Amino acid sequence: MIINNQNPEQADEPDFKPNREHKNSVFSLLFSKPDVLRELYSAIEGVDLPPDIPININTLTNALIKETINDISFLIDKRLVVLIEHQSTINENMALRILRYIDEIYRRIVNYKKIFGEKLIKIPTPEFIVLYNGEAPYPDKSELHLSDAFMDIEGLAREKKVSLELVVQVYNINHGHNPEIQQKCETLNNYSLLIDKIREYQKTGLTLANSIESAVKYCVGNDILVNFLKEHGSMISDILFQEYSLDDHLDARYQDGVEDGIEIGTEKGIKIGTEKGIGIGEQKIIKLLKSGKSPDQIIKEYDAKDA
Repeated sequence: MIINNQNPEQADEPDFKPNREHKNSVFSLLFSKPDVLRELYSAIEGVDLPPDIPININTLTNALIKETINDISFLIDKRLVVLIEHQSTINENMALRILRYIDEIYRRIVNYKKIFGEKLIKIPTPEFIVLYNGEAPYPDKSELHLSDAFMDIEGLAREKKVSLELVVQVYNINHGHNPEIQQKCETLNNYSLLIDKIREYQKTGLTLANSIESAVKYCVGNDILVNFLKEHGSMISDILFQEYSLDDHLDARYQDGVEDGIEIGTEKGIKIGTEKGIGIGEQKIIKLLKSGKSPDQIIKEYDAKDA
């Protein structure tokens, strides 16, 4: 559900239009309501926003941030916020992906014919927030920087200020993390409890479908997201099943890639080592590859030891 709360008195404000094609996730369905979104944003920023501050929601399709449908973009108090939930491993390229995303949003809300005029066009201040809900260990809060991807950032540009930067704030919203945010936003806390319960039931041996069904029943019986779960009924279970099936698929694909990379790297390392007459055990090579070293780096280190 995409909501447009455009204030007719703000004629100079960007004209946000609701996106009817965006596919809902449980996250976007739950937080795509002005009051709930205001509560969440206030908790994250540590402020109390009055209820009369309008929120305009304009979420793009997931074409630019592939495999992520848990995204909401909205305008609040002259700030343009891109909010994304991640249920899998944090992608280190998220800042670069959001750069494409925010460019598309500004294209939609700014009359680009006016950028050739002399008068300065005012645009909403951007903020980028990722809420991490995956199972892999992750700190309560971290930042991703676009500049981390820049080449020669320590060389030629050492004495220069970076000309382009984009900072993504990442918050771990798993149950038990960032308690101050969870306490200020009951909806977020309850959502985290729902996800935590699904995983808890899965660990007992239940199938994904049965784990979701049991978690939903638990939440309804314990006054957690009761109205939301009853309002949307079985659709919530269907969406959760699709989300977690996709997440499992992506995780399996990632693990397959890691294993394939290690196998190829091991073969290459043994081949190079044999040619150079360096005896390196296969398990040692695998351990070094997992640490992030390339076969060539491993061989160089052993060359240096022998020198």
